[in-house]
Amino acid sequence: MVKPLAGLLVVSLEQAVAAPMASRRLADAGARVIKLERPEGDFARGYDAAAAGQSSYFVWLNRGKESVVVDLARAEDRALFEAMLARADVFVQNLKPGSLARLGYPVESLLGRFERLIACSITGYGDSGPYAERKAYDLLIQAEAGLASVTGGPEAPARVGVSIVDIATGLTAYEAILEALIARGRTGRGADIRVSMFDCTAEWMTVPLLQGENGLPPRRAGLSHVSVAPYGVFDTADGVPVLISIQSDREWGVLCREVLDEPGLAADPRFATNVARVANRAATDAAVAAWFAARDHRTAIERLTAAEIAFARVNDVAGLSAHPQLRRVDVATPGGIVRMPAPGARSADVAVELGPVPALGAHTRAARREFLG
Repeated sequence: MVKPLAGLLVVSLEQAVAAPMASRRLADAGARVIKLERPEGDFARGYDAAAAGQSSYFVWLNRGKESVVVDLARAEDRALFEAMLARADVFVQNLKPGSLARLGYPVESLLGRFERLIACSITGYGDSGPYAERKAYDLLIQAEAGLASVTGGPEAPARVGVSIVDIATGLTAYEAILEALIARGRTGRGADIRVSMFDCTAEWMTVPLLQGENGLPPRRAGLSHVSVAPYGVFDTADGVPVLISIQSDREWGVLCREVLDEPGLAADPRFATNVARVANRAATDAAVAAWFAARDHRTAIERLTAAEIAFARVNDVAGLSAHPQLRRVDVATPGGIVRMPAPGARSADVAVELGPVPALGAHTRAARREFLG
């Protein structure tokens, strides 16, 4: 089974999370990805040692790639870089704005030399504007773009618990590259793609932004929903937190009749519509909480399941590790096999075959022979 991007060459001058996420998705889809690393390596290699003695970040984001060490201050490595780009379909980079130009490789000149090349540049705030020169990392953008202000409980803003800005940026870059590959198939020309971490996060913040600008400032609500009720966590008699979600007035009626055994609540004007339930959230939640507090979690889950009410256990990482729905894949690394969550998308026509994680510089010698002779 041939993967969809088989035969494509990607050269990535990358580090940390956002760009490696984009290029790893390309590698998973079958592209050959050459990861160019500075002599000391991508600094994400040192974030932790949790995955067979290696960085969990690096292992997650760099499977299926080749690691080639370059120092673009050296003439020989510059020649190697240029020889790779001459054959490349895609070039991904997330250096600080202006760094590539200072090395003598402004993107515009690269596209002039290699007209089929698709270049994707990832930055914190873009190439222009008052913040263009600022350093930017995931948590900084969560704070700057207002994401932290709508995350957490009422007492304080909070960080989203995974690198959500980097992930969003990497996936945005990946989809833009795929679009450019499709366009190149028609026009024969490459593309100059610019992806900003701030822009990606601001676009994801559209709903709270529009709410705030139109008189409905969003508030932090922890594990509940500011616009829907009941939609939150309720503790069972044996102390198990269960999150339920009621998405419509019809579902509210089902919950009242088939779970709470309180059919009158469905017609009570305080609770009959979602707008009314949100306005009377305390009373709405109290009615639901009383039912949960009188039953153990198994009984509660059986009733919710029978009534087809959407719910979830509030798991921790240990709960995810043992989750019956969790799919895993084995990935080879220099430290041994690491079992990690499988990619989210599956295709009936393409087998899940994921390449190994490279040791630093593992492919340098072979790349020099291939591209420089």
